[in-house]
Parts: sequence; structure tokens; C-alpha cells
Amino acid sequence: MPTHDLILKNGTVWTPGGPVLADIGVTDGRIDRIGQVGDGGETIDCAGLTILPGVIDSQVHFREPGLEAKEDLESGSRAAVLGGVTAVFEMPNTKPNTDTPEALADKLSRAEGRMWCDHAFYVGATAENADRCAELERLPGAAGIKIFMGASTGSLLVAEDDQLERVLRSGSRRVAIHAEDEARMNARLGERIEGDPSSHPVWRDDESALLATRRIIALARKTGRRIHILHVTTPAELEYIARHKDIASCEVTPQHLTLAGEEAYPRIGTYAQMNPPIRSGAHRDGLWFWLNQGVPDVIGSDHAPHLREEKAKPYPASPSGMPGVQTLLPLMLDHVANGRLSLERLVDLTSAGPQRVFGLVTKGRIASGYDADFSIVDLKARWTVEESWLASKCGWSPFTGMALTGKPVGTIIRGRRVMWEGALANAASGRPVRFEATYRP
Repeated sequence: MPTHDLILKNGTVWTPGGPVLADIGVTDGRIDRIGQVGDGGETIDCAGLTILPGVIDSQVHFREPGLEAKEDLESGSRAAVLGGVTAVFEMPNTKPNTDTPEALADKLSRAEGRMWCDHAFYVGATAENADRCAELERLPGAAGIKIFMGASTGSLLVAEDDQLERVLRSGSRRVAIHAEDEARMNARLGERIEGDPSSHPVWRDDESALLATRRIIALARKTGRRIHILHVTTPAELEYIARHKDIASCEVTPQHLTLAGEEAYPRIGTYAQMNPPIRSGAHRDGLWFWLNQGVPDVIGSDHAPHLREEKAKPYPASPSGMPGVQTLLPLMLDHVANGRLSLERLVDLTSAGPQRVFGLVTKGRIASGYDADFSIVDLKARWTVEESWLASKCGWSPFTGMALTGKPVGTIIRGRRVMWEGALANAASGRPVRFEATYRP
């Protein structure tokens, strides 16, 4: 009888202590042994490859229910595993919104047997459910509460301080924040120039982001509630957040670390349009400065696809958002190859960081007893992002045609080979992620 269900042999394994050349033995979906291992039912030779802890993308919009023409849970999670991502946290701005126990249960039901990666779902805060957030955030499968301070419509917009305070006073888990100031953006609508998407960051300016970040940190301080500020786009915000790390964690995205408005808007127009916006090269360089100061805790893709015919509308009729879950790891590996980021810091941002910030159970590191989640990469592979590789229903990426160094080769989730060299397993088998705050042994 084999000792292990699965053995990964001859790979460079990224352990909590750093890289080691070792084998990994997996039993019953958990890491059983690192180093010298016995026999296995399945053996994968990882010679020349690097085995990273499974990448966790803590911000995706998979559009189901209600907007399945753009994306659904199956297609979005398929894109995730093709890009080396083992788990995702999905956002609540669907139709209907995910803002009740019934809506969360519906998403979990839809995910069963269809999602390729492990998953959790944010519950959106509203004026109506503000006092029930403590109950909602503790439901199994909930990633926590998400607040849209700006850039949303309908009931998911929570823009006023009194409503924000009500949400923050209800519950104890870290609350995810889209921090753009709705009042300032409404006052600046005239800054938009018809047909010119480069006016998007002029309208949604630095101050719109910084003002909202200052407001929500003040309210977090007042209420004693931990917060997580999503997709930070300005160096000034990161400098401010650095002074409040006891209560505020934060995220940056690959697209804000890679694209510069001066180049992106002339090249791809509205396909570069997202909220908060792609800003200048100076902004991008400032994000890198604070990233290397250790301020951002996680990398999230903010995968938010729209169809070509929607993005092709003249600005500002064009919707904001771009796909990104499949290119998150490849882009960041390329930054590693170019010396802008260490592999150690990448691991911290994509696995250890999410575990630490969100309190994941048995995920986020390669260690005995943890889930056997691995993102297996070839750090030296040189390749070009092509549309034929993309799995998102939207069918496009702002990074199509980009030459990269470093590529995901395999995605293993709880000991199951879900993707290997672009080929998928026979069936999807993702499960809900477990959190310390909701887990019941």
C-alpha cells in the first residue's frame, strides 16, 4: 500500500523558512511530510520547478448570479486555476446583491461542483443590513463584510459616516473597503471628457481616494474595528495607512503595479478603465516604493470582466473593470524576474498575507498539517499572453501580447491536480474556504 496519495518530487519547495530542494508527501488532502518521503499513489516530477504555497486571490468579481454573460462561477474559477490560483474571495455586487443569508447560501450552492478552486463570498453591507452584519459575517463560506464607499449603485453604496459607523459597530471580523469618496466624485463629474478615458483618473482623483481612506480609518479608530482597504492606487494612501497598521491592512493590484496611464489609455483606451483608476507612471512607481517598505499586505486581482461590446462604448458610457485573476501570478512572477520584487515577498503577498489578514484555517503555507494547495511555477519560462490562453468569458485582457518571464505550470488544491501544463482535471471540485472566525470543528 502506498504511504501517500500524492508525492511531488525534486521541486524547489517554498517553506516558511525559505526555499528547499525537497519532496512533499500528501495524504487525505493535507501535507503529510516535507523532505524524504515514502511511496505514493501518484508521483509528479517537479524537477526545475518551484512549488509555492497556493496563491489566494482575495478580490474577484465572478458576476453570478445575474450577470453571467460577462462571467460565471465556473468560467471565473477556471481562469483562476489556469493562472495558478488555488482560492478566491468573490464580491457581492451581483444581481441580486449578496447581502442576505439566502443570497450567500445561493452562491455556495451554485459553486458546488462547478467552481474549480476553493472559494468564499463577501457579504455586501447596506443601510438595511448594517445592524445585522455581525450575524452575516459569521455564516460559513462568508469572507466577511464588504463596504462600497463609492463606485457602486443601489443599496450596496454606503457613503455616509453614520451608516458606515453602524456597519463597523456590527461584528468583529476585518471589513473590506472600496475607498473612494462618493460626494467628491459626484462634485467632479464635470471633469469627465466625452470619448477620453484618460480623464477617468482626473475625475476620480487622488483626493477622492485619500479622503475616503482617511474617513474610514478615522471611523475604524472610533469603533475599534479592523479594516482592509482594497486596491490602493496612490502613494499618499499607503503612506497614511502605514501610520495605522494596527487597525488597517491593505491590498494593491497587479494592474496598478504594471500599467501607467500615459501609456495605457492611448494604447487600449476604455479597456484600461477601472475603479479606482489606472493612474500615472509616478503613481505606479510610488506604489512600488511602499510595497518594498512592506505596507501592502496582499495582492488581489480585482478581476472584474465586461464584454468587448460594453467596453467599446465611448467613455464615460463604458463600464469600469478588467479581468485579472488568470494574469495575477504571471505578472507578479515577471516582476520577480525583472528584479522589482523578491519571490519571498511575492509569497507573503499571495498566501501568507491573506492567511494572516483574513484568518484562514490550514491554508497559506507549505507546512505539515496544512491543505496541500500548491502553485507550481517555472520561474525561467518565457512566453507571451495570448487570447487563446484566456478562460474568462469576456475573452480579452489588457495584457494580451505582453512577453513575460515566469509561468504557472500546475495548480494543486487539497492534493488534487486541478491544472497541469494548461490541461484541467476531469471535474471541478472547489470547496468553501474555512476561517478562524466561522470554523466549527
